[in-house]
Amino acid sequence: MVAKETTKAISREEVKKAKKQAEKNKEKNKGKNDQQTEKIRFRIRLIPIWLRMVLVLLFMVLSLLVGLIVGYGVIGDGNPGEALDKSTWQHIIDLVEKQ
Repeated sequence: MVAKETTKAISREEVKKAKKQAEKNKEKNKGKNDQQTEKIRFRIRLIPIWLRMVLVLLFMVLSLLVGLIVGYGVIGDGNPGEALDKSTWQHIIDLVEKQ
């Protein structure tokens, strides 16, 4: 039996349509030779692409905040809570822009 396997990323509605079409084709081909049947595997995404992008951005911001707190509090021997204060960043900006 020759079978071709292809993987597609499609929506649930398209999966339902493809299954119905496959059932219709199966009924039509009952008497015909089954050696050339095509097996199609459909992949349904559990996490949509837009949600993946939001999660990646969220994790990037979270890792930035954790890096700031660890860098300021642990490595820099300061209070970790002060890493997120506006006055701390204003002081850093003043030091950088000093002429």
